[in-house]
Amino acid sequence: MQELELAVRRASAQGVMFGQTVADCAGISNSDMDCLDFLIMDGKVTAGRLAEITGLTTGAITGVVDRLEKAGFVRRERDANDRRKVFIAPVPENIAKIAKLYEHMQRAMLKEWEAYSEAELQLLLRFARQSYQTMLAATAELKAMLEAPNAKRAKERVKATKPARAP
Repeated sequence: MQELELAVRRASAQGVMFGQTVADCAGISNSDMDCLDFLIMDGKVTAGRLAEITGLTTGAITGVVDRLEKAGFVRRERDANDRRKVFIAPVPENIAKIAKLYEHMQRAMLKEWEAYSEAELQLLLRFARQSYQTMLAATAELKAMLEAPNAKRAKERVKATKPARAP
């Protein structure tokens, strides 16, 4: 199992490095590139849905969308039926420029997958889907762990700055 864990970690880390290189070419941060990738995969979504699928807060997503919109990769579109609802939509012509950077990797992966049987591909698909769900849950758990002490410290600071009550 340790060998599998190391192999997955190595592939994940190299994926991050590849993504950073693409993000650098696109002139955006790696985390913004990851959010853009989720948008490309899911298509036009609300900011709330993007927060849900990335595990980021809605406040963080607002900043991501602002930066991606400024870079020309997304646009905000109002829902025709409910003007209060705003969708974040990828800008296809600018996404196509980024997509070119992934073509050689996609070709190589497709070639690799040709060596697998249908049953093996289904196993890999199940593994990838479950890994995503596991990582999403682990991210939420880590954030909760990190926020709990900060919330406690913030409360302690507020208590320390309150004036004492007169008797």
